[in-house]
Amino acid sequence: MRKILLIICAALMLSSCGNDSPPVTQKILNVSFDPTRELFAAYNAEFAAHWALLGNGTVIIEQSHDGSGKQSRKVIGGLEADVVTLALSYDVTQIKNAGLIRGGWRKEFPDNSSPYTSTIVFLVRAGNPKNIRDWDDLVRDDVKIVTPNPKTSGGAQWNYLAAWEFARRKFNGDEAQILAFMKKFYANAAPLDDGARGATKRFQSGVNDALIAWENEALLSKKNDPDAYEIITPSLSILAEPSVAVVDEIVDRKGTRAVAEAYLNWLYSPAGQEIIAQNFYRPRNETVLARYADLFKPLELFTIDEAFGGWVKAHMDHFADGATFDKIYHGR
Repeated sequence: MRKILLIICAALMLSSCGNDSPPVTQKILNVSFDPTRELFAAYNAEFAAHWALLGNGTVIIEQSHDGSGKQSRKVIGGLEADVVTLALSYDVTQIKNAGLIRGGWRKEFPDNSSPYTSTIVFLVRAGNPKNIRDWDDLVRDDVKIVTPNPKTSGGAQWNYLAAWEFARRKFNGDEAQILAFMKKFYANAAPLDDGARGATKRFQSGVNDALIAWENEALLSKKNDPDAYEIITPSLSILAEPSVAVVDEIVDRKGTRAVAEAYLNWLYSPAGQEIIAQNFYRPRNETVLARYADLFKPLELFTIDEAFGGWVKAHMDHFADGATFDKIYHGR
């Protein structure tokens, strides 16, 4: 009996020591698209502090940025992302189709797993010397533009679809005129950058008359060099809804599911939404959004579901090999 009591006491002491041991350090990788660098640099620091304050120990968040389509292919190819925060739901769906994310991922988090939105605007030189006001100004003979390649950049696909829908409405659905408009649009844009940030840097270097950009990229450029640029809000644009997801195959193997899910959930918290707004994305939280009403100008927006039947159909019609973009840009 005495031996049994000693064994029980020893076990209790070990258990107590285990409870007093310092929390573990965990590391996660967020694979994201080009223009979220500043957003997640700010967010990661705040989330890590929040996680530690809860008594969960230390979390180290590593970041990867590139064109959204390229990032999706990297994850499918073996880049071990715990979470993805990509420009298009289509890019996340491709990772799901590869067996790395479980079905129903869009319902894992609020707002179809899209914690912030954006749209597409134009950034022009100070004084707007070419008097660019709307999409049809971008196809004038005297205007040259900068936009990324829709084959590699999610932002570029939003750009393309916004321009296409403007042309569709302008020409009452006449496909020949829409195609002519889009061919001129891309003739004025060649060459194309791989990603949105690369396009921004090229425009900032003095190339061409207008950058077709994520709203956050335009606002960041204006903030960093207020005397160099003006932001032009077109008459019509698209509601861009970047998507987030936990990469189930990776977190379950690494044991990082709890921190990965908390990381994405905290984007929806008031603190997370404030960081989102401060970094020029439109927060979902209406109270936070209202505080930034002077920053985020109202404009007419359409959704990809309304105009194109969703991302799967839009991809097949416009961005798959041999689809409309290839016909426009490569003549095939």
